[in-house]
Amino acid sequence: MTNKIPALNPEVTGVAADKILGFQESILGVKDLLFLTFGEPGFDTPEAVKKATIAGVEANHSHYGNSQGDPELRQAVLDYMKDRYNLQYDSIDEVIVTSGVTEAIFAIFKTLLSQGDGILIPDPAFGSYFSSIEMTGGKAIAVDTSKTAFKLTPELLEEAIAAATVPVKAVLFNYPSNPTGVTYTKEELEALAKAFEKAGVWVISDEIYSELTYGREHVSIGALIPDRAIVVNGLSKSHAMTGYRVGFVLAPKAVAAEIQKVHATLVYSIPTFVYDAALAALKMPKSDIQPMIDIYQKRRDMAVKVLRDLDFDVLSPDGAFYIFAKLPDDIEEDGWTFAEKLAKEGKVGVIPGEAFSKFDGAKRYVRISYAGDTDQLEEGLSRLQAYIEKVRENR
Repeated sequence: MTNKIPALNPEVTGVAADKILGFQESILGVKDLLFLTFGEPGFDTPEAVKKATIAGVEANHSHYGNSQGDPELRQAVLDYMKDRYNLQYDSIDEVIVTSGVTEAIFAIFKTLLSQGDGILIPDPAFGSYFSSIEMTGGKAIAVDTSKTAFKLTPELLEEAIAAATVPVKAVLFNYPSNPTGVTYTKEELEALAKAFEKAGVWVISDEIYSELTYGREHVSIGALIPDRAIVVNGLSKSHAMTGYRVGFVLAPKAVAAEIQKVHATLVYSIPTFVYDAALAALKMPKSDIQPMIDIYQKRRDMAVKVLRDLDFDVLSPDGAFYIFAKLPDDIEEDGWTFAEKLAKEGKVGVIPGEAFSKFDGAKRYVRISYAGDTDQLEEGLSRLQAYIEKVRENR
């Protein structure tokens, strides 16, 4: 007689599959499809970074490294964050080098959230936040920002905490935002900082797109409330290093020590030759990556114009490289159906808005990425325009 196989962990099996990945997989078989889906910079990794990587491999930097991150690299992170965003940290003990921001977020959730603790997330938001919270035993509380230009406000924060049915431990704050591209002024952040302090919550600030802002300087919430902010950043978007998997956590020393326990358990450390690559990236002057930012801004302007001319309702993003576009009123289907048809008939891939939200209103949206390549974006927008015109002609 064969014994029954034990069940798997329901905290994993009960988590829904990622809708972004699920949708992309569903359209992979479409012939001649042009993707405007990925948050993948369409630029080569800088030469200085590639050379440092090769030098690290040739120097046999292929053994176990410091789990928390090479001390020289962590100091470079502190120097970089102080220079760019006026973040003041006293010690490299307040920095952890992680395997990308996704791992960093998971480690932070595991450290902060006890079973059943709530965490507020301004919605729409990157989908994996929700699954990470579920897997670490927390409860995600989505805060609908659709009526406040996709921004969290002190009033929304207060209302969400008052309505919560579980204790609220933290707020996950991502800006510039994926999927909307919105970011915050210093005045808006100062008002939110006071609200966070009044509410007595931790603030997890995912600032991975901080270098990609247009016409404004990024202000880190960590510079305003360093005692309760846990800042997350990395090199994937700013230096076109998505495959290198380099993230940073900056937190008060006692908190960083606890997050480090989780990080060490999950991955121990990132590859040591990647330390060399990250160090080279952090030492690059901003002028070296400014041309990339300028190109993103031009692509944004082009995409916003085309979409508005087609009667999409669009906020012009202040940062990142996404546009969260509401379908024209005469397109009566939801965003998922529209994106499926656009892929199959128009040969353009975009992501349905509901992949980023818990609210029905997002079903009228799609996310369009302008990260990839200018020629690809132009062709994709041309195909989108032709598809919309065809739909309208056939009515």
